[in-house]
Amino acid sequence: MSLLPIAAAGAPAECSVSSGTSPVALLELYTSEGCSSCPPADRWLSGLAAKGVNSERVVPLALHVDYWDYIGWRDRFAQPEFSERQRQMARLGNSTVVYTPQVMLNGRDFRNWRNSGHFERELAATNNSAAQATIRLTLKQPRLGTLDVSIAAQNTQEGNHALFFALYENNLTSVVKRGENAGSILHHDFVVRKWLGPFALNGKSPTSWRHEIKLDKEWNPESLGLAAFVQNTATGEVLQAVSRPLCTT
Repeated sequence: MSLLPIAAAGAPAECSVSSGTSPVALLELYTSEGCSSCPPADRWLSGLAAKGVNSERVVPLALHVDYWDYIGWRDRFAQPEFSERQRQMARLGNSTVVYTPQVMLNGRDFRNWRNSGHFERELAATNNSAAQATIRLTLKQPRLGTLDVSIAAQNTQEGNHALFFALYENNLTSVVKRGENAGSILHHDFVVRKWLGPFALNGKSPTSWRHEIKLDKEWNPESLGLAAFVQNTATGEVLQAVSRPLCTT
């Protein structure tokens, strides 16, 4: 995978990322500030880079679900569509059970995330295989609160595949005053702010999109990033993933 800055005189700065010849794993953490067992999983996700598990190997995303909001604390990062995404992924895995914290690795329930050796073996199995899809993601420096995104993707496998992309934010903190985590200060990274997709791929032909994302004024552009991945919509298998921070200079 390669990260490239693109500059042109008088034009907004651009930056891009292209997938390489090996797959990058997608890691989805389903979590909630109203769940007392979730903070350790949040810390684990935030600590991956310090352990050498970077965006060349895995794209982490934290999707905050809303079904714990009723027990006393409303998670400000939770969105109903993330709860539905979790249920949909469970159904693809022939399960009716969802829970928090739940880690999904490449579209599959991964309960041994606490076991660093097992996690490393699973990542290595993905990273050492041959890529079945390519993604190129190009971002323009945000202007007037809007991010311009261009994406090109192609897969080599038969079946129904789609591209998804997610805007995420790092370095977030919440002071929880009620519920199971009352009195705690929680820190979060890779929190999905906006989820877009599915965008259907045209068989094995290259497909491209351009999209404008309106940025909320409360989001810090220097802590934002964009992730994109190609997924088999019938099985949940993730073929390729990329991510990069926004270009802000």
